[in-house]
Amino acid sequence: MTAEAIETGPRTGSDTSAATADGRPLRIALLTYKGNPFCGGQGVYVRHLGRELARLGHSVEVIGAQPYPVLDEGVPLTELPSLDLYRQPDPFRTPKRGEYRDWIDATEVATMWTGGFPEPLTFSLRARRHLAARRGQFDVIHDNQTLGYGLLADLGAPLVTTIHHPITVDRQLDLDAADSRRRRASVRRWYAFTRMQKRVARRLPSVLTVSGSSKQEIVDHLGVRQDRIHVVHIGADTDLWSPDPSVAEVPGRIVTTSSADVPLKGLVHLVEALAELRTENPQAHLVVVGKRAEDGPVAQAIERYGLQDAVRFVKGISDAELVDLVRSAEVACVPSLYEGFSLPAAEAMATGTPLVATTGGAIPEVAGPDGETCLAVQPADAGALAAALARLLGDPELRARLGAAGRARVLARFTWKQAAIGTAELYRQAIAARAATTQPGGRR
Repeated sequence: MTAEAIETGPRTGSDTSAATADGRPLRIALLTYKGNPFCGGQGVYVRHLGRELARLGHSVEVIGAQPYPVLDEGVPLTELPSLDLYRQPDPFRTPKRGEYRDWIDATEVATMWTGGFPEPLTFSLRARRHLAARRGQFDVIHDNQTLGYGLLADLGAPLVTTIHHPITVDRQLDLDAADSRRRRASVRRWYAFTRMQKRVARRLPSVLTVSGSSKQEIVDHLGVRQDRIHVVHIGADTDLWSPDPSVAEVPGRIVTTSSADVPLKGLVHLVEALAELRTENPQAHLVVVGKRAEDGPVAQAIERYGLQDAVRFVKGISDAELVDLVRSAEVACVPSLYEGFSLPAAEAMATGTPLVATTGGAIPEVAGPDGETCLAVQPADAGALAAALARLLGDPELRARLGAAGRARVLARFTWKQAAIGTAELYRQAIAARAATTQPGGRR
């Protein structure tokens, strides 16, 4: 039995005439193998880009697997379900016999059993099958970093692929942090899918990425040719993420976002900085938007420094609650060792909350110059983080100046409308390139 796609929400754009570069609205299939908007940036990207493309008049259909994205009105979701092997509260579960539908499901489980991560491959295979059954219904197919073998097939429309940053960067940071041979072997098994992603990336005709830093990483790590990579900055929903003087600042409050307790996010260094900061400023405390890990480097650091009452984790809150939380902070912080863009930086800046950020990856492209739109420090330097946080917490005038300059930078450079316009232009280029290589009256 094959896996069935389940459509939720109204479908739009039933006209089957091919769109060209003449400015007509496009019919877009936006693929995402995971779309949780509360954990990581991929779900945020799909939601906001889809909404803004629809506002430009295009027909957008998101095709995704669990965790499913939250989408705005006018953007339908077609569910392409996996076996959801990593769901809570029973991650790494073995499905019951009746749950298996086909050989792709068996591949998914077998890869998990051997310590690998199967979802990019298996989603790509399901997407290939689904798109083959709907050939001619889309003008362009946009893959959100699946990079699976199934998407190398002729999908019936040109393929544009977003690579936020190469996952090989995460792999190397996790290997560097591994403290035993057994742990290093486990990391290598988990990230085995990156070999597939390298092979697929090199064969893609059009790659979209979110920063100049990510573009260079894609060249260096994945071997993609420079001329195939196009930078379209993403950004903040500046209507939602905006200043509100009625929200009172909480003295000493620092807010950060951390989707997982992994070395990449640098949260352990911020916890160490907080411990140092509180020796001079006992009001200082940290609110982390993300799930509290019961064990691991961050949990151990919180216990080691006695910060149980000074670090609070929040998750599952509404957009409005999240924005008000950032507005209530005296300082926002991005302590990451590397980011391909950093939506949390752009969103905090859009509220007028002053930012302390590292110089890891593309963060400087977003946060701007040190002392003008943020305070910038080197990654993995807890002492520098503590000094920058202390400086901002102790200087209301500096906070006001950096906050205003940060919002102005986001409004000028990083909005979802601008991202949608740039992305749609790349779609039209891909459509034109495919048309130029297609023989009249037949397939390529």
